[in-house]
Amino acid sequence: MTLTLFPIRLFFAAFMMLLAWPFAFIASMGSDEQDLEKPLSWWRKIVDILLKAIMRMMWLAGGFHWINVKGTRALPTEAAILTVAPHSSYFDAIPVTMTFASIVMKAESKDIPIWGTLIKYIRPVFVSRSDQDSRKKTVEEIKRRAQSDGKWPQIMIFPEGTCTNRSCLITFKPGAFIPGVPVQPVVLRYPNELDTITWTWQGPGALEILWLTLCQFHNSVEIEFLPVYVPSEEERKNPVLYANNVRLVMAQALGVPVTDYTFEDCQLALAEGQLRLPSDTCLLEFAKLVRSLGLKPETLEDDLDKYAARAMKMKKGKVHLKAFSAYLEFPVSHTLESMFALFDENEEGRIDIREFVIALSVVCKPSKTLETIQLAFQLYQSENGTITEEDLAHILKTAMGVSQINVTHLFRAVDGEGKGQITYDEFYSFAELHPHFAKDYLYADQMGAESGLVTSSLLAPNGICTDFSPENAEDKNNPLQKKLN
Repeated sequence: MTLTLFPIRLFFAAFMMLLAWPFAFIASMGSDEQDLEKPLSWWRKIVDILLKAIMRMMWLAGGFHWINVKGTRALPTEAAILTVAPHSSYFDAIPVTMTFASIVMKAESKDIPIWGTLIKYIRPVFVSRSDQDSRKKTVEEIKRRAQSDGKWPQIMIFPEGTCTNRSCLITFKPGAFIPGVPVQPVVLRYPNELDTITWTWQGPGALEILWLTLCQFHNSVEIEFLPVYVPSEEERKNPVLYANNVRLVMAQALGVPVTDYTFEDCQLALAEGQLRLPSDTCLLEFAKLVRSLGLKPETLEDDLDKYAARAMKMKKGKVHLKAFSAYLEFPVSHTLESMFALFDENEEGRIDIREFVIALSVVCKPSKTLETIQLAFQLYQSENGTITEEDLAHILKTAMGVSQINVTHLFRAVDGEGKGQITYDEFYSFAELHPHFAKDYLYADQMGAESGLVTSSLLAPNGICTDFSPENAEDKNNPLQKKLN
């Protein structure tokens, strides 16, 4: 197939894309950005039909001989937003080319030759990484279009925000649900005997996926339009609740479970730092609570600096819940109590603020292990700039989110002179000489121990990461696992 079918299909698919370009270019020629944001004129509707036909031929050339569509697509006046899941591949563009609904795209995409012209034609909502207010502007634009009474084309949004392998639905981002308007859930299925579609970071790359898919004689895809979901008054006021309820409807239609973990959680679990989080780490729960508390990802590093500075000014004693609330400048709430419980080692009603700062540093900079350890040294070191073996145990135990850890082997290796104390400079020099110190001096000591330390680099049952398996997910009604239980 590589020598026969693949080059033929690739040629015709590329030809169809090139054929579509002049239509999209002519339709947008002479129009500025404001004109492109106006509702469709009659002649652009004709161009729509031509482009949809060309795009359908492109997918036909790629082996998608027929596209099985179930249900009925709602009118823009009935549902201004189409929420599509699961998102597993760039082949999910099939429903986009079938509907020509607007999508949310990175602003850089419009500068890509040929493809950028096609993207601009469907009038997407652009997100700019360089603009700090881009997220807010994006939500406002989605809201404006969604509340236009059908004057704008529908907006198609993939609320998961990343690709998974379709074994479960991860947490939906609330952007599509903030406007509080009815949405139409759309579910995708690829019922192929051999899965060449899924594109996640632990599988084949984009080019390999394209090659494997074009080498299949036939590729199946199903698109099902579910009934329009009209939010209740409570859901209109609470986008997270709205998103979760729509996700449950879609999961039921797909026959798959849901998991409350997100793409950011997986980035944390699989970060390529010197410390790999174990599968039973409580830092994933901590990361969820950080988001629930209202700490925003784009300002998290500034928040970390602020909280670290406050912690250094405080005495090394423990604080109670009200003091923790004042320290964070957040009122006491169920979320704050849950976060407090994670660090309340012996259920004595007091926690060590330094442990919170270390955990926040890991969540904020998961791949920068040495920066977190340097910050921890500053929090724990004595007046002469040293820490003890007990201090190192507290630091690494918190940084990995586990109940127990044996650091004796590592500490003695760093403390070559047997002083019983080490400085950060000594630890840094050791880490430079032994970049795999965690694997050599920590994990080897823990394997088979009661602590159950198993790194998350193992293959995942659901393609996301070890701790995300829906079968292993704890019931929400169960008490939170404390860090030192």
